[in-house]
Amino acid sequence: MLFLNKMKSLLRKLTASAGRLSLFTFSCIVSVGTLLFYNIPFFNFVAENTNESVGGRIFLLASLVVIMLVLNFMMVYLVMFFLRIVGRILLAVLSLINATAVYFIFTYSVMIDATTIENVFNTRYSEASGFFSWSLWLFMFVFGVLPALWCLLQPVVIGKVKRMAVWCGSSLAVVLVVALANFNQVLFISEHDTELGGLLQPWSYIVNTCRIISFSHDKNAEEIKLPDGTITDNEKAVVVLVIGESARKANFQLYGYQRDTNPLLSRQKGLKVYQAVSCATYTTAGTKAILEPENSDDLYELLPNYAFRTGVDVSWRTSNWGEPPIHIDEYLTDDELGELYPDENEAYDGILIKGLRQRIESSQKNKVLIVLHTSSSHGPNYASKYPKEFEMYKPVAKNVEEGQKNVGLLINAYDNTIRYTDFLLDSLINTLRDMTEWKSAMIFISDHGESLGENNMFMHGLPMRLAPKVQYEIPFLVWTSDHFRDYKPVSTQQEAPAGELPAVLEQHYIFHSVLNLLSIQSPAYNKDLDIFE
Repeated sequence: MLFLNKMKSLLRKLTASAGRLSLFTFSCIVSVGTLLFYNIPFFNFVAENTNESVGGRIFLLASLVVIMLVLNFMMVYLVMFFLRIVGRILLAVLSLINATAVYFIFTYSVMIDATTIENVFNTRYSEASGFFSWSLWLFMFVFGVLPALWCLLQPVVIGKVKRMAVWCGSSLAVVLVVALANFNQVLFISEHDTELGGLLQPWSYIVNTCRIISFSHDKNAEEIKLPDGTITDNEKAVVVLVIGESARKANFQLYGYQRDTNPLLSRQKGLKVYQAVSCATYTTAGTKAILEPENSDDLYELLPNYAFRTGVDVSWRTSNWGEPPIHIDEYLTDDELGELYPDENEAYDGILIKGLRQRIESSQKNKVLIVLHTSSSHGPNYASKYPKEFEMYKPVAKNVEEGQKNVGLLINAYDNTIRYTDFLLDSLINTLRDMTEWKSAMIFISDHGESLGENNMFMHGLPMRLAPKVQYEIPFLVWTSDHFRDYKPVSTQQEAPAGELPAVLEQHYIFHSVLNLLSIQSPAYNKDLDIFE
């Protein structure tokens, strides 16, 4: 109680020492602060991408300044007028979120679009904590905490309803006039709507959060069931599908990378290497594309769910998160696997393959599907994703923020994650090869790629039409035991003739190829999206 009384006394002194502002003045100050503190990236983008002459560019920028100032003024005025104390709290929260958004825009070259918001909702604390740094806290304090405190403590004279109506009505009129004066910019805005919307604070995350909530509501609907399938033989067959995390093709020795990042897989006999691209640049959508029969905004029955319903023994092992709904009996996280195998360090993806042979051989069914959802190459802390004995390339950056100062150190850490992945996949193939009573296959495909400083971009998550190729060119590796299935030939053309694969594959080939390997006959099967005969 004594502490609370002292805090109340301090707040009274602070508010008494500050002059009372009219709501008009208060709203003007917040609007100008929002523009100067949080929207410089927005205006930089407009200045760099418009094709207008110097005069036209100045007029466009001035018009956008006026529109932003007036819209933010009106928002603040209405929030404070109708919500009072709640309005102050809301403005304070927006200041903190604005500061966080701008920090990540400046530091990681991201945009706060729907994809980014979905990634935020799907991020666990263990991943988010990797972004914590003194520079973040300092930026948050100066541009978030201090403005938030001012919004909370500054005395304001609210005024009358008539004055509110005059100012807000005038604001709408100004916005309408200025917008009409820039009607010729409709094409520019439509061409860059994603970038403009993703850089405009606070509207970027407010609008896109509403969109994601709407999308989530739609996705919570029951998945669309596929036609029933049938297992057509009793041959013992196991498929291990490994979903890579943020593994980009450009850093795999198997795809021509100059570093020795695949010393073991490069010596594996019978390993097929395909050119491939992802359907998205973030985990949820990329994983969904790997598991669904075709590219769709709808949620169709996913591969593990469908195989399980058809009679396959299915196990999902994960050190990751963000996958679409999985409806099977055996879903094991890294924590749960750590309890089963206490001698294995659950901090690394090696826990996913621990005891796998025993798990397969103990199955009561002839068809087994194992899905391993890894996290080996996920940033920002690449150096924490592998045991130290795999730190071939030194020195390393501890995280992306440190790696911005020396990209070479960041690449060292990332390449070490690929060497660790190489070890895990090689171990898995050797285990399957020794299981001579089973026909077996290992498929590795990444959910998306990764940026490592190219064009000052880091990590992933840009919209596909804006993403650099390193964020969607992915590794696609396949190994099968002898005499299991024959591969289709790969065409040298993107539009392949009948019976051949195109030069570049995409993630939906996984669904149909796995149905073939597990001898599942189904109306959902598409032979054109199968890598096997």
